[in-house]
Amino acid sequence: MGFSQSGTIKGVILDETNSPVPNVSIKALDKGTTTNENGFYELKIPANTDVTIEFTHITFKRVVVTFKLKNGQELEFNPVMLLNIEQIPTVVINTNTRQKVDGVTTISPQLLRTIKGAQPGVENILKTLPGINISNELSTQYSVRGGNFDENLVYVNEIEVYRPFLVRSGQQEGLSFVNTDLVQNVDFSAGGFQAKYGDKLSSVLDITYKEPIRFAMNADLSLTGGSLSAEAISKDSKLSGIIGLRYRDNSLLLNSLETEGIVKPVFADAQTYLTYKFTDKFHVNFLGNISINKYNFQPQNRQTNFGTIDNPLALIVFYDGQEKDKYQTYFGAIKANYFLNDNVTLKLIASTYHTLEEEYFDILAQYRLGEVNSNIGDENLGEVEFSEGIGSQLTHARNDLDALITNIEHKGDYTKGENTFEWSIKYTHEDIRDRLVEWEVIDSAGFSINPPHLDFFNEQPYEPYQGPLVAFQNVRATNSVQIDRLQAYLQWSKRTILGDNEVFYNAGVRAHNWVVNGDGISGENQIVFSPRAQFAIKPNWNKDMLFRVAGGLYYQPPFYRELRDSSGVVRPNVKAQKSIHFVLGNEYSFNMWDRPFKLVSEAYYKKMTDVNPYTIENVRIRYRAKNNAEAYAYGLDLRLNGEFVPGTESWFSFGYLKTEENIDDRGYIARPTDQRLKFGVLFQDYVPNIPELKMYLNLVYNTGVPGGSPSYTDPYDYQNRLRDYKRADVGFSYVIVDSEKQYKSNWKNNFKELTLGVEIFNMFDVQNSITNTWVRDVYSKRQYAIPNYLTPRVFNVRLTMKF
Repeated sequence: MGFSQSGTIKGVILDETNSPVPNVSIKALDKGTTTNENGFYELKIPANTDVTIEFTHITFKRVVVTFKLKNGQELEFNPVMLLNIEQIPTVVINTNTRQKVDGVTTISPQLLRTIKGAQPGVENILKTLPGINISNELSTQYSVRGGNFDENLVYVNEIEVYRPFLVRSGQQEGLSFVNTDLVQNVDFSAGGFQAKYGDKLSSVLDITYKEPIRFAMNADLSLTGGSLSAEAISKDSKLSGIIGLRYRDNSLLLNSLETEGIVKPVFADAQTYLTYKFTDKFHVNFLGNISINKYNFQPQNRQTNFGTIDNPLALIVFYDGQEKDKYQTYFGAIKANYFLNDNVTLKLIASTYHTLEEEYFDILAQYRLGEVNSNIGDENLGEVEFSEGIGSQLTHARNDLDALITNIEHKGDYTKGENTFEWSIKYTHEDIRDRLVEWEVIDSAGFSINPPHLDFFNEQPYEPYQGPLVAFQNVRATNSVQIDRLQAYLQWSKRTILGDNEVFYNAGVRAHNWVVNGDGISGENQIVFSPRAQFAIKPNWNKDMLFRVAGGLYYQPPFYRELRDSSGVVRPNVKAQKSIHFVLGNEYSFNMWDRPFKLVSEAYYKKMTDVNPYTIENVRIRYRAKNNAEAYAYGLDLRLNGEFVPGTESWFSFGYLKTEENIDDRGYIARPTDQRLKFGVLFQDYVPNIPELKMYLNLVYNTGVPGGSPSYTDPYDYQNRLRDYKRADVGFSYVIVDSEKQYKSNWKNNFKELTLGVEIFNMFDVQNSITNTWVRDVYSKRQYAIPNYLTPRVFNVRLTMKF
């Protein structure tokens, strides 16, 4: 069995009357197939090389087309076979042109399904790209070029998708919305994106799900869960669909953390994408998702060692109580497509997202903070010998959220010659009901600690305290909020020749109008306009170079979380954050070692005003709900990808970023996402003499971000950074069955593919941290930043099957 890269061509062949043509002979190199009774076909061809495919039929003139695909890429090609004209000339289709000029990074679906990681999905691959920061392997959230988690757009088949609101920790988060088993294409833009994409400040993840042409099944099982997907098409080819089921249990990862206890994290979802073709001109799609996430946790104890070699310290905590969180989301969308003619397509999209979320906990933590015995050989090595702080903490929450988001949108596009016009108008209604009840009481050496914002201070035990006893934190709010939005865009694109050079133009503008109302809330009507433009040129040089410039004025009208301040009060007149983007890019394609490579470089600058400052605690963002800051971000992203090992795709990436904000004109300080340096490696290899034995390495190094600050404190006083994030995940797999090989064994012939693998997460057992727990010593009044460590080294076993 040989190992080689391949892509897939599939589609349906029609005649001049739009009727399917069965029994068409399709040949490419030494491979071939024929269309079925409904005119459908599928053929694998070698990747990264020009491959000529010939379509022939005894009744029709032949069609000859040349393709060049990436490894794992799937392309739909639907030729029309004609009776009474001469043979068409050879057509060469390069599938990478659009992505190059649009500034879009395309990720192979095969990579998503091969390289899983601790939190499998498209986000696991994104973290190796420059400019993207994921410093929490338990989370699917990511920040792009200095933005936060709320500044990223995600689309599935042109339908915007959402995530739960109340999640505060990656441990509770569960599954990514995107089911990789259903994915056909992945495009990602890290800035300077077109007007057709929505109003966010940082990035766009544009996912396309499959439209099946045959029956197939996939299954994946591991110690952390499993997935099952099936795709099929009806005999008359009108109805096709794909469905995916996923189940995940993070106990393997969470039980390895330093906080010991009984943990039951269960996440499951069912997702489907259906297509019904009423006629050749009218198609209807349905995207549906049901997700149930439950996180139950009874902590028992924890010991965290920190400090220095000369002054080793430890925090020992004994817990009582439990946490019970539940997030149920329901999503459904219908998209009607009307192909008026070859030049005009009209679409109508309606979607509804409903989320029911509960976050309940009562946890008593009794702690000791002190010096650790570091004498090697001592029987008490590692134990706390002298306590510098003794205390307890009681935290309570009863948070509930019910959100219903409804969208209806008309989209269209019109092509005339080299010009393409695209437009849309969209109405959104958001109905959100939220109850926030959180309080925290801190006791140190038997004396209650008041919050720092109070004018009087508790000096016990030295002086009697006669002031009121108050909770260290106390947040109570009930909100019922309705937000109505009206959005529209119009954009123009053109690809043409300027002199001897290929050029691409894109220009467009978005408009967004919104108003916030609710119980006791009356907001002003606000509107913003967002002009955007792109220009790309491919000079007629001997070297394959492409230059691209993009920019625009980007707005992010506030979503519900941005309207709610740290005390839970909704501020209806929060303005849209504004950012000026400027991106300059270059792509250089070349051959090295007789194999294809590409170097992608992008420099960017963002100037932001009306900024809404925030703090990050794990993955929970809390906004001030004030547009009282300005900020900037600039940096450089580099990525070199190609076949470092023949027949595999790998890449090395580097990113430099600096982002700072100025709150209330007090001077610039680092933003919570100020990730200065980033290195990422995604590397694949195989044993030359045993090509069935494969390996992948997913390596990330990020310099530390600001570590946050205690509650009610001034972020200007806390600019210490977390330690650098260093993580290496490695996987080994053995292909037992391959789809292109016949086997004598009967049981092996039941599979198209069968792979057994072993994965090592955090191979070097590095102690990474995502946030700090702040512990106060009652005597010295000093705040200790206790790092919350992420997962250590974990082993996993995986079995993948295709039928």
